[in-house]
Amino acid sequence: MLDAFIIEELKRRERERQQHERSRPSLEIPAPDPDRDDEAEEDRRSEEKQDRPQRGVIVIDL
Repeated sequence: MLDAFIIEELKRRERERQQHERSRPSLEIPAPDPDRDDEAEEDRRSEEKQDRPQRGVIVIDL
């Protein structure tokens, strides 16, 4: 059995971790719709890429 101090310390660390995760900004990425035609989607994307210059930055923090 663990001492009460150790149990409280573990609970405190877990609360801090959860609070830290909630304070971080996040963005949900929608899942692709499986009913859509993939070829039409690829054609649309290729047209969009031709119309505008390539630019931007993507940062993914794991």
